Amino acid sequence: MLDSVLLVAGFTMLVAGALVFTNAVEWAGIRLDLGHGAVGSVLAAVATAMPESLVPVVAIIRGEQGDPIAIGAIVGAPFLLGTLAMALCGTAALVYRVRREGAGLRLDRQAMSRDLLVFLGTLSIAIVIGNIHARPVHVIGALLLVVAYGAYLTTTIARARRQGAEDEPPGPLYFDRTGNASPAAYRILAQALVGLGLLVGGAEVFVTVIEHLARAIGTNALVLTILVAPLATELPEKINSVLWIRQGKDTLALGNITGAMVFQSMMPVAVGMAFTDWHLTAPARVAAIAALTGAVLAVIAVRRTGRFSGPLIGCWTGLYAGATVSILALT
Repeated sequence: MLDSVLLVAGFTMLVAGALVFTNAVEWAGIRLDLGHGAVGSVLAAVATAMPESLVPVVAIIRGEQGDPIAIGAIVGAPFLLGTLAMALCGTAALVYRVRREGAGLRLDRQAMSRDLLVFLGTLSIAIVIGNIHARPVHVIGALLLVVAYGAYLTTTIARARRQGAEDEPPGPLYFDRTGNASPAAYRILAQALVGLGLLVGGAEVFVTVIEHLARAIGTNALVLTILVAPLATELPEKINSVLWIRQGKDTLALGNITGAMVFQSMMPVAVGMAFTDWHLTAPARVAAIAALTGAVLAVIAVRRTGRFSGPLIGCWTGLYAGATVSILALT
């Protein structure tokens, strides 16, 4: 019972921290004149990925016993994003098709295709390296991913500035109720630090509870983390994408997801390669392969039709369900 209460508390802290931190980061991007396009496609995606990214960091800091939890969190986020999150967006387009005057998606096909192809490449590399038991290879792979993500950020921000995209501006800064159009820098910084504190605290509670639950029910902590962590930290944040699709802001909605996919397949993976044994067991491989399959389906849909049809939504949902059953069966 205590573990259940702590699990809810940890999730609450993670979600609250994500909301506070994301809002601060978005305002920081505007203060730095990065442009709304870059704020929406890069900073918002990275900031909303913080909860599930901090879970592996905290698990690693706690020692070797945290490696399965770290790897599970790293693999679990792409798994959910490449399957269930895509199905959620497609379903939203169908549900609101009357309001939107059709179920077709108005997308930046070039940007989405690029994000998805980067995701496919980097996650594939992560799977391959996960089957190579050589420490130097892991370290080199981690360094390459960090450099590659830096290059991705640079090109994405430059492209957003050239296009002058006007995505949805962030809501008022939570720590500034004066109504100023541009909040003071110290308020933005204070809010970012509070949000980060909530994220770290929530991650610490989550890792502790997962360790206790795994021992109590005699199951693998990696499996629990793959299946539980993304549902609590990643999925609620993607409700924003549903709201954006309802408003016809499809590029922002899907860009938030594909931007998070790129981040999750690079930076957390780099951390895993550098600071864990990065040995992908069968459940982790199943989750990663399901994520790759879901991304391939998304690339095909984006390039050919720009529409997430009912059968395609069914494929993503079935892929998530089938992989979940397989992961549980492999424990």
